[in-house]
Parts: sequence; structure tokens; C-alpha cells
Amino acid sequence: MSVRRAFWEHRTYPGDLAQLRQVRRDLAADLAGFPDEAVETLALCASELFANACKYTASGQKDGQVLRTLCLRRGRLLRLGFTDDGGSGSAPQIPTERSDDEWDEAEGQRGLLMIQELSTAWGYSRTCPWADLGTSTWALVPLPSGTTPPPGLRPYIFTR
Repeated sequence: MSVRRAFWEHRTYPGDLAQLRQVRRDLAADLAGFPDEAVETLALCASELFANACKYTASGQKDGQVLRTLCLRRGRLLRLGFTDDGGSGSAPQIPTERSDDEWDEAEGQRGLLMIQELSTAWGYSRTCPWADLGTSTWALVPLPSGTTPPPGLRPYIFTR
């Protein structure tokens, strides 16, 4: 019988873009046995979400950190989240006031647009709604049709 809900132990990383390789490596290790397509999609989402936390929040400052969460829902949806240290003063959003030409010329701010296309859903929640103490941004990626979680998956997975 397959596990329908599983939680991986949270991982914490220094808020430094140099950690991206480790973030992706840990994600691939944690999802060993899952379909490559889902793992690769989550790795792309992880790169964008982690980079945004480092670039736009206090997580990217000295001693800043980023917390990664990962869970399996309903036996077929992987939910990946990154929680930052706050300090951005704004919510994650896809720029909407751009013309096609402006999008063609834009150097950045395409990451959330990519996540929107790769995932079933994405979103965010404030750690503390009345203060800018951190935001958790997440993406939901389905397992490919006809696949199931790997055999032997437990409801709680220790990552160290």
C-alpha cells in the first residue's frame, strides 16, 4: 500500500546563491525513487524560489537563512516550499503591467512566471501576517500520470 501523505524533515540553508547546488543535490537525494520528470521540475522550481529568497529578502544578508519544506499530498502531489527571513516589504507576484515588448526585453522577474507554468499551483503565506518576519513561497507539482510514490516511502522522512 502506498503512502498518501509524507513529510520530509525541513532543511535550512545559508541565504547565499552559492548554496543552490546543495539545495538541488539535497532535493534529488530526498526524492530518490520518484519519477525523474517530477524531480527535474521541482529542481527548477527550487532554484527559482531559493534564488528569490536570497535576492529579495533578508535571507540574502549576512547570517540570513532559507528553510526548505517538502511534502507529498494525496499520494500524487509534491509540495515544495521555501521560507525566507522577511524584510522584502512586499508579496511575491508576477509583474502584470508589462507589454509583450517589455517582457521580451526584461532581464529578470520571470521566475514566478516559469513556476506558474511548471506547477499545478503556487502561492505564498506570511509567517507572521502583521509583521514582515518571513514569507513561505511554495509550488505544487503532480507526479506524472500513472506513477505512484516509490515503495517503502514512510510518512516522515529524516534527511540527515
